[in-house]
Order: sequence, then structure tokens, then C-alpha cells
Amino acid sequence: QVQLVESGGGLVQAGGSLRLSCAASGSIVSFNFMGWYRQAPGKQRELVATKTIGGVTNYADSVKGRFTISRDNANNTVYLQMDSVKPEDTAVYYCACVTFLGVYYWGKGTLVTVSS
Repeated sequence: QVQLVESGGGLVQAGGSLRLSCAASGSIVSFNFMGWYRQAPGKQRELVATKTIGGVTNYADSVKGRFTISRDNANNTVYLQMDSVKPEDTAVYYCACVTFLGVYYWGKGTLVTVSS
């Protein structure tokens, strides 16, 4: 069994920075995709950023140029550097990891609140 544990959420002022981390533990697997999704109150969960094991990244248009995803393949850890945050970035951020067989694993989420 695989567990994903997120950390780094909290309260930040608009224009500030925050770094989220997600570490996978449990059964040793390799993940093709590692990434982040978010869900704001009253909205559907949406993709924020993903990165493949080969280094290909994908970002939502709303965060391009402000957020940076990185991953440590050896330690099955993925990070999200959030810069120039905006109030509309307020959401619960979920770590998601996908194996080469297409199996999804989700973290429990970490709340990010951006004050104006």
C-alpha cells in the first residue's frame, strides 16, 4: 500500500510564497506522473501541475510563470513552489501520483489560504 503525505500548507499573504511537499511511503513503486491538484470551495478539483519521471511538466494556465513543480525520483517526493500567490489560489491542494499501470494514489490534502 502507498501513502502520500503532504506538508507545507498554511496562510500566506497575496504576493508571497509557499512550498508544498509530498512524500510517498509504503510499498515501493515508481510513479510515471507526480503532481498537484487543488479544489477551492464550491468548485471542482482541478489540475495544478504535473511532472513525469522523464521531466516533462504540465501546468494549468492560471499558475504558469508563478508555480514550479519539481520531484525527487529517488525519494518519491514531489514539490510545488508557489510564488506570487493570489487570493484565487486559496484551495485544498492534493498530491497525486500515478504509476506506469495507471493506478492513482491521492494524498489527504493540505489547505492553502491566501489573504488579500
